[in-house]
Amino acid sequence: MIARNHLKAYALLFFTTWCWGLNAIISRLAVGEISPTQLVTFRWLGVILILLLLARKHVVRDWPILRRHILFLGLMGSCGFTVFNTLFYIAGHHTGAINIGILQGSIPVFVLLASLFMLRHPIGKIQGIGVALTLLGVIIVAARGEFAQLADLAVNRGDLFMVIACFFYAAYSIGLTRRPNVSALGLFAIMAMAAWLASLPLVAFEIWQQGWNAPSPTGWLLVLLVTILPSLIAQLFFIQGVALIGPGRAGVFVNLVPVFASIMAVVFLNEVFEYYHALALALVLGGIGLSEIGKTG
Repeated sequence: MIARNHLKAYALLFFTTWCWGLNAIISRLAVGEISPTQLVTFRWLGVILILLLLARKHVVRDWPILRRHILFLGLMGSCGFTVFNTLFYIAGHHTGAINIGILQGSIPVFVLLASLFMLRHPIGKIQGIGVALTLLGVIIVAARGEFAQLADLAVNRGDLFMVIACFFYAAYSIGLTRRPNVSALGLFAIMAMAAWLASLPLVAFEIWQQGWNAPSPTGWLLVLLVTILPSLIAQLFFIQGVALIGPGRAGVFVNLVPVFASIMAVVFLNEVFEYYHALALALVLGGIGLSEIGKTG
């Protein structure tokens, strides 16, 4: 029988991955409405303003512990929130939401690889097969099903940005295993502040290069949407889910992201679900499934 805390974790992580699938749609809707760096900066500013109401007591209570880990948490917020999100939204200018969702779904495999290189956690034979299948799915997406493109180094830059972004989020996921023993709200508040501060040089550089182009009304609406769902609720739910069942099992739920993203991209963006998307999705999901079997078997 499934433990009660496991059921809670599954519900939290299910909604989290839906929010992250929605984020792929937002990355495409934002094109021409708001720049990637503005979207990152304003979303984390919005999160901070909300957390001023929700998390003040938690931060004050946890501050003696948080202060000892402030540099680590600053790095976590910068990598997992600022760099990942910036690359994510830049990718939306160059590739489709289906591709973004499928590539984002490969994060659990990058977590396994990061665990191998950063924590020296060995990868079993079945896990190794799963890793290989998932990476093959990533390659198929990047090549658009045409492997000749790889030989000609004609990979879409948006897909490349997403692969790099996945590495940063994998590092963040591994970092959560070393989180200090504090409340989820206190932890998230500090990382959100770090994410906003880290985003300021990026938006300043953009203004220096291109001048200030104010977001459109639609752009501001997207900021509100991404602040409440993928940024605030999803991140808090993910942190709680990791605390309940661990990063390895929680990470497996990311395989729902490409499913949600693909469905919403077809319904809301009229994107075409190509044969190579189906093949890549099957390989990514199958590879992650094998990785989980190899982990628990």
